[in-house]
Amino acid sequence: MKRNATAVWQGTGKDGKGTLSTQSTTLSNTQYSFKSRFEEGVGTNPEELVAAAHAGCFTMALSFKIDEAGFTAENLETQCVINLDPAQGKIVGSHLILKATIPGISQEKFDELVADAEKTCPISKLFNTEISVEATLA
Repeated sequence: MKRNATAVWQGTGKDGKGTLSTQSTTLSNTQYSFKSRFEEGVGTNPEELVAAAHAGCFTMALSFKIDEAGFTAENLETQCVINLDPAQGKIVGSHLILKATIPGISQEKFDELVADAEKTCPISKLFNTEISVEATLA
């Protein structure tokens, strides 16, 4: 399976502007710029998109793990915080914050499934950075 996205950039790094489009057209000429990446400009940025990808991948992986363990998640909500260190020019961390409602599951089983999902989700495997998880079972 292959998926694709396209970036188009015009101008200098700081004053230029770009657009991002995805194969699914969920993003279609969505703007991004220096300001949207490093300040508070209008548009998206690569780190925000990576955060969405990691949150989505981890949450779906956890859902499958929960199903395999014989439970059904009532609700899984994951926020991902990507930490970009501009001085190093790299992402230095991805922090997942999960709030889950899963009837009948023990805290021990929940913790086991969360740890497994974090290690096995394809986006986690892609990263070469520290990944941390803060998980709350309601």
